[in-house]
Amino acid sequence: MAKLVVIATPIGNLEDITLRAVRVLGELDALACEDTRRTRILFEKHGIASPRTIFSYREANEAHAAARAVGLLGEGLTVGICSDAGYPGISDAGYRLVSRALEEGFPVEVIPGAGAVEPALLYSGLPTSSFTFKGFPPRKPGPRKRFLEQERDLPHTLVFYESPFRVATLLADALEVLGDRKAAVCIELTKKFERIHRGTLSRLRDELGGRPIKGEVTVVIAGNHPKFLGPAEESGPYMADAGPEEEDPPTDPGPGEPSV
Repeated sequence: MAKLVVIATPIGNLEDITLRAVRVLGELDALACEDTRRTRILFEKHGIASPRTIFSYREANEAHAAARAVGLLGEGLTVGICSDAGYPGISDAGYRLVSRALEEGFPVEVIPGAGAVEPALLYSGLPTSSFTFKGFPPRKPGPRKRFLEQERDLPHTLVFYESPFRVATLLADALEVLGDRKAAVCIELTKKFERIHRGTLSRLRDELGGRPIKGEVTVVIAGNHPKFLGPAEESGPYMADAGPEEEDPPTDPGPGEPSV
């Protein structure tokens, strides 16, 4: 029976894959994945047999790849989609294929798994009962500030993905727009060089603004609540554990690259 299967994969540590995902990956007729080379590393690590058809599906070729996937569904095949890390369609290509498959009447199944949002929230020590995932902020200062202003008066904890090259500018803009709130910068989650930096936005801006950051970054910022504002809140256990700074990885592994 034709079916599209959306499969979450590890965000770094290859052991963070579910038994169900391993089984389902081995049963597919075809697989659309962000980078076939990285996906094959996952298959080799867990002894998964590759489907007879495996092809690249990323933002640059999404229209063509989605059409190919839908064509395979039309042949009655079970087609999977995965990204290099986490869920396809969440800050990665995939949404358009899921939407089109549903529009054309094909069933869609989601295989849950790893993601960066929940670990970052828990590491931050900030409220988790209500949060907003904002994805990647705009690259340009003006749109980025307007993007942040949408959340200025709301109480929800904010979670962002960001390029390591733009973390300092995001922290500076967030300080200007949101005020000096508590926040956390989570680097290389689940990987060997995982680090968590906690503090106010001003402290994190000063701490991270003058040094290169390597790897994947998730930023968590407190919502609009007096408890999480101002220098008076900087002391105490919240500031602990920035991680082993002397053990920075020698090279930038790039977006979503798995560690073995």
